[in-house]
Amino acid sequence: MHAPLSAAIAARLSRLTIELPSWGFADTGTRFGKFLQDAAALTLDDKLDDAAEVHRLTGACPSVAIHVLWDMPPGGALELAALAHARGLRIGSINPTLFQDQCYKHGSVANEDQSVRRRAIEHILASVEIGRAVGSDVLVLWFADGTNYPGQGSVVRRKRWFADALREVHTAMPPSMRMLIEYKPFEPAFYHTDIADWGMAYVLAKAAGDRARVLVDTGHHLPGQNIEQIVSFLADEQMLGGFHFNDRHYADDDLTMGSVDPYRVFRIFLAICEAERELGRDMPIEFMIDQSHNLKPKVEAMVQTVMTAQEYFAKAMLVDLTELNAARAANDIVAAEECLKRAFATDVRTALATWRVSRGLPADPLAAHRTSGYVASAAAARLPRKKSSGGSYA
Repeated sequence: MHAPLSAAIAARLSRLTIELPSWGFADTGTRFGKFLQDAAALTLDDKLDDAAEVHRLTGACPSVAIHVLWDMPPGGALELAALAHARGLRIGSINPTLFQDQCYKHGSVANEDQSVRRRAIEHILASVEIGRAVGSDVLVLWFADGTNYPGQGSVVRRKRWFADALREVHTAMPPSMRMLIEYKPFEPAFYHTDIADWGMAYVLAKAAGDRARVLVDTGHHLPGQNIEQIVSFLADEQMLGGFHFNDRHYADDDLTMGSVDPYRVFRIFLAICEAERELGRDMPIEFMIDQSHNLKPKVEAMVQTVMTAQEYFAKAMLVDLTELNAARAANDIVAAEECLKRAFATDVRTALATWRVSRGLPADPLAAHRTSGYVASAAAARLPRKKSSGGSYA
């Protein structure tokens, strides 16, 4: 089935912006090694160039998330903002880095050592100030804190340290800034993770303050988890702050959104559509990508994800919610399911291509990127630098 986009769907898609992660453009790998790509970014300038290319192709990605420590130029926050602005971008969410330094071996804000806890809090507070300087209104917090063995730490004491730290940071944030608290069931901690699920993130967000919300990373769930139920629950509680888009087969696999389970992506967007219909307006949700591809070309993977998000959001908006609710009221399970299946089966790609052209964008952003020569140009500029840096190319 094919369907044109209604004016309402086209308008909502035009308001859909998706933040790109600076770290998603750099060389990466697994625990066993890093895999280098000729055109992958080496520097902050490279990352911003790649992000600008994705935004040029899709028109949907005006902001770039940064990781503090990884993405700060010599001139600090003002230079960072200027570099982004020069490329038609802005700095989006600010992500403190609380898992890299050796002092965080046994945790950051839940470390038994009070001086380490203080260092972690000061780093988050410094990140808040970077956000203030660049005009960002989103602070994203993910913590690797946890334990690997029973008895290693006090769950309750660590919970209290977290609540105290988040409350202090929330107090220091400018009034325009929101705190998004991410959760993850395991890794790198394997016995217990301090913020292991959406309920723990919810409790800590409530403890932090009225501008704290929960961030749902679509890869941070145990097998079988009903993610759209979490989305619906948090939306109804007005505690859904944002998403990190990716996909998974086993765990936090960092796969391209929708590459494993596109029907789940559709169901998540449907949950958002239902919440927005009840509200009568767009939900204040931060849509962000969090992917770091080992094998796929970096820019292509980001373009794929943006196109996937647009496709399945459009499909979700095709669900006739009046018909769906009538079927629910009649306990007609088959009719209710068919409402979803019919919309999911509708091919909206041609309609999306027409919509993109109407906005002055390529009908097929991925094809346009592949024929643009951007990858060859980036590789020509970056490969000599990689070889001179003494990497495995040498």
